[in-house]
Amino acid sequence: MILLGKWLPMVQTNWKYLILSYGLLFLSACLPTQTPPEVLEKTPTPTTTITPTTTVEWFPVTATPTIVPTIINTPTTEIIQEQGDIILQDNFDDPNTWLLGSTSSGNISLGVNELTIAIAEPGAYEYSIRSEPLLGDFYIEITTSATLCRGEDQYGLLLRMSSPGNFYRYALSCDGRVRLDRVIQGSATSPQPWIQNNAIPPGAPVAARLEVRLQGTEMQFFVNDQYQFTVNDPALQIGNIGVFARSVGNSAVTVNFSDLIVRQVN
Repeated sequence: MILLGKWLPMVQTNWKYLILSYGLLFLSACLPTQTPPEVLEKTPTPTTTITPTTTVEWFPVTATPTIVPTIINTPTTEIIQEQGDIILQDNFDDPNTWLLGSTSSGNISLGVNELTIAIAEPGAYEYSIRSEPLLGDFYIEITTSATLCRGEDQYGLLLRMSSPGNFYRYALSCDGRVRLDRVIQGSATSPQPWIQNNAIPPGAPVAARLEVRLQGTEMQFFVNDQYQFTVNDPALQIGNIGVFARSVGNSAVTVNFSDLIVRQVN
């Protein structure tokens, strides 16, 4: 009896332990399986795709020019209509009216009654803008003197420039051609592609008088009083005037600009 009295509480305790253990095991078996936190699959965070910055296309891509025989044109001075009163006459003696300075590729400065663009870096493009006046319809003429220039190097006039990315560009090349580019929001096209210019010989040093008549959408272009072409384009109606030079090859370019006259058109 003594042994039975000692053994019975132990049996009861063990049965309680077995029932409790079995109950916990049964409950754990019925619960849904949970994946440990460290192996949960994470939803990927969306990434932002960075769009490349648009490259400014200052000069349209053109085919390699075909060399053609020089044809002597009869001067067409009658196309240059009689112009009105002088709006502006600039001898390039005021440094406050033109964009001047030095860059890593070249220098723009005033000399004795002339503005000089000197480019030392191949493939560089430099320009200078006159701060005033804003012009819509006008006749402009300017003397250019290319002292260092060869091949496809270019220089000339900027017209109706409403911003650094919106303007017309009348270009004369050092191999004897002329063209008109239109730059809109930094992207260039050519209303008039390269054509042979017969008013001045190719190469340098050489001087030329560039003349343009702008009235409404019509623009007429001349070199040394000889008619080159006419373009009708409504894109740009008013803006500043300027000059530019561009090195296309591997040599330096230097161009002087002088004797600028702007007149009213009749």
